[in-house]
Amino acid sequence: MRANISLTNVTRKVSSVAGADVSYSKRGGKAAAAIVVFSYPDLDLRDEAFVNGKISYPYIPGLLSFREAPLLLEAFQRLRRLPDVVLYDGQGIAHPRGFGLACHMGVLLDIPSIGCAKKKLVGDFGEVGLQAGSTTPLTIEGKIVGAVIRTRKGVKPVFVSPGHRVDLESSIQLVLRTCRGFRLPEPIRRAHLMVKGKWGEGVKV
Repeated sequence: MRANISLTNVTRKVSSVAGADVSYSKRGGKAAAAIVVFSYPDLDLRDEAFVNGKISYPYIPGLLSFREAPLLLEAFQRLRRLPDVVLYDGQGIAHPRGFGLACHMGVLLDIPSIGCAKKKLVGDFGEVGLQAGSTTPLTIEGKIVGAVIRTRKGVKPVFVSPGHRVDLESSIQLVLRTCRGFRLPEPIRRAHLMVKGKWGEGVKV
């Protein structure tokens, strides 16, 4: 599937951006997936979908897509219309196999997809400026695979990498332009709140 990845710029006008996230029950065996769609660039809520169910694939580091994709695909089927771009709480090409969740879902749905993770999975990077909007390259063996971005002054950065049908520069700009004063871009933040709310868990984002 990795051979199907395209990292070219988004070719059509972006008028909607979605955030996607998955959360697991602390009791084990179950997960919830949410997709929240906003207009772009004004970020008005347009649509949302939510599903929950049993986990059918074991936890194996680096193969998270096989665990989360089934529920995410079901959630996408419940949307009235597919978004132009999707931001995933996960990795794009900044992945040990060069094929993270954003790549996997992007290829399956053939939708421009971006990984925006809270933690680094693999790679090296230098110091990130303290001001919101500061970035530094994320590299693997000297090759740039993503960017480390300070989305809010005084908070930890996020790790952004293209997934499919989008390049790195566009990925960085879309993440920064969809932030609204929080660490996470608004589409992912809202999806995150939705899935965490399923299990009654308070969460800071």
